[in-house]
Amino acid sequence: MKQKLYFAIIVLLTISIFISCNESSSIETEIIEGFVANPQPVQAQEVPTLELNAEAPDFNLYGVDGKKHQLSDYAKSDVLVVLFTCNHCPTAQAYEDRVIKFVDDYKDKSVQLVAISPNSPLGLLYEELGYSDLNDDYTDMIKRADYKKYNFPYLYDGDDHAVSLQYGPVATPHVFVFSKERKLEYVGRLDGSEKPGTADAEDLRNAVDALLNGDKPTLASTKTFGCSTKWAWKTEYKIKLDKEWNEKDVTLEFINDQGIKELKENKTSGKLRLINVWATWCGPCIIEYPEFINIQRMYGARDFEFISISADKPEAKDKALKFLKDKHSSVSNYIYDKDDKYTLIEAIDPKWNGALPYTLLINENAEIIWSHQGEVDFLSLKRVIVENEKIGRYY
Repeated sequence: MKQKLYFAIIVLLTISIFISCNESSSIETEIIEGFVANPQPVQAQEVPTLELNAEAPDFNLYGVDGKKHQLSDYAKSDVLVVLFTCNHCPTAQAYEDRVIKFVDDYKDKSVQLVAISPNSPLGLLYEELGYSDLNDDYTDMIKRADYKKYNFPYLYDGDDHAVSLQYGPVATPHVFVFSKERKLEYVGRLDGSEKPGTADAEDLRNAVDALLNGDKPTLASTKTFGCSTKWAWKTEYKIKLDKEWNEKDVTLEFINDQGIKELKENKTSGKLRLINVWATWCGPCIIEYPEFINIQRMYGARDFEFISISADKPEAKDKALKFLKDKHSSVSNYIYDKDDKYTLIEAIDPKWNGALPYTLLINENAEIIWSHQGEVDFLSLKRVIVENEKIGRYY
């Protein structure tokens, strides 16, 4: 009898362990697999902002943690703050540290902040990314949250604006504060001063403090300043700019040692100057080259310029020009006028050992502030550019 009982217990324990392992494995798989974003066209429409005293619209969105988040997940908090923000906007970036500090200050006060990116990648232009190293797609949201060590959920609504259309954010950042009953009690800005270090989210804090004290916010609604929401139907301008860029003339000029010296001296441009040395016979060069054009489109309206130098033989100029035209390289393009690659190496950078591609970033004082041999980590490069004092993430 005892043996049968022991056997039954062992069987039950085995089944329990098996089920537990499978459940754990399933959860891990879901998190590891995460979420594949799929931005969709959305019909143009008027988007009213949620009115005061309205109930908080529900949401069911993936966060940068690879999990789905719902309104009910935060039911225990006495105050819920829903912040619409994004990666690329300089105003949104100017408020990031204030948001992080707010969350830290209120973490033990039954206050939950949830950030949502409402922007569709379909409506975002390269030319709008001049203050950022990232766009607003889901994978870049993960990178931004990790880089800034976000201490709050950051959710993606860029596929179809299912949630954002119900809240109606007009710009990023735009904040919505809800009471315990999830009634909207404050909507608008975090504070009235965009420049970092000049304010501390006072309007948001005042609204939250009032609710925690059982009162109504004295100031319940304000205007908000920032980058307009990038709705999925705002694609006409993107198509127009892409077409204009692709129709620009592409030229290729010979350059000698003196010309390279003058490029490196960078005396008159007043800009950060990014130079990439490449060749048509260099596989990594031609694979990565389009990303340099994207960088030019991102930062070209600011104090930045990209210049290409082909290391092809002078007689291969036509081949190099064809490649540049195929890649719409409507920047200053040069090809070295000698067949002696060792003089090219010395002219570009004596520290370069000659392997292609080679890329260097030069400031207006003729200082090489960044250089790299081989394929570029473009995220790292963009961060070097945008965090340079000549450029910067804020106005």
